[in-house]
Amino acid sequence: RTAVLWEGLPEPVQVVWHRAPLKVEEVSLDAGGGDAEQQMRASVGSRSYRIDVRQAPLLRLFIAHDEANARWVMLQLFHHLAIDLATVEVIQQEIQAHVLGQAGQLPRPRPFRNLVVQSRLGVPREDHETFCKKMLSDVDEPTAPFGLADVHGDGSGVTEAHRPVDAELARRLRARARALGVSVASVCHLARAQVLARVSGREDVVFGTVLLGRMQGGEGADRTLGLAINTLPMRLGVGEGSVEESVRQAHTLLAQLLHHEHAPLALAQRCSAVAAPAPLFAGLLNYRHSAAAGQASKSGLEAWPGVRILGAEGRTNYPLTLSVDDLGEAFDLTAQVQAPIDPARVCNHMHQ
Repeated sequence: RTAVLWEGLPEPVQVVWHRAPLKVEEVSLDAGGGDAEQQMRASVGSRSYRIDVRQAPLLRLFIAHDEANARWVMLQLFHHLAIDLATVEVIQQEIQAHVLGQAGQLPRPRPFRNLVVQSRLGVPREDHETFCKKMLSDVDEPTAPFGLADVHGDGSGVTEAHRPVDAELARRLRARARALGVSVASVCHLARAQVLARVSGREDVVFGTVLLGRMQGGEGADRTLGLAINTLPMRLGVGEGSVEESVRQAHTLLAQLLHHEHAPLALAQRCSAVAAPAPLFAGLLNYRHSAAAGQASKSGLEAWPGVRILGAEGRTNYPLTLSVDDLGEAFDLTAQVQAPIDPARVCNHMHQ
């Protein structure tokens, strides 16, 4: 039920409406126009349709009758200002419970305002500022991979590629992380820094890392509907010290970032010496645990005979995003990058 308002206000605010009915709009398809899914994406997909964030809910549903295949196709759009992956999973589980007649077994909803209060009051703003200044105060140039520095894009012109991590490499990666007493995410962050150093011509790099935002949220935060993710800068140097020293440094910094997971990104950027409007960084790393999410999606669909997922995609304003999907044992790499850079090249660099 959230909208975001800023016009005539001292700062943007999240407004929760008492009532925000979800509209389902029907789209007419061209019987001779080819694949129904492609037609839907072209007419109301994320690259052609913009959600007005002043109108709740920040969720849109479009349906169309696919005569050629005697079926209905639905496209769902949602905005990351209000919804993250954890929220999508909870919604899916709740719908499944209703479909199976188990709605009475659902836990009582946890108000999003609890998470808002925790994020705004949990760690003093002064502590966020002290931490960010210590990390960033002498950074005076953006890290621009491949020279890409426009962070105000709308996702158009971005292409995507995927690559699984070789099974033997995945096994070795987990074994080395265990031996060093660090997380696999820490190793991946260091690897990301190594790649960025090569493609930006710098030995001291800054990139954005996506944080879950629910670690400090208290009991029930994992089932709170609403946005919790946050992006914060990660600064790592390469070429100095051993790989072991570097990965321990990455591990320590990640632990510190988790303590500051609700720090405003704007505050962090102001703590650097990069002059506005230049960005502090133009590349993202999203390390995400996807095994549980994939299992939840699979079990949810078992309650929906005749329904299947045709595809999904997400986009950000950043010109280069690399996602590492931790599947429990295996790993997948996904690169989204602004043309003309080849996303497969980005995946291959990370794999190397």
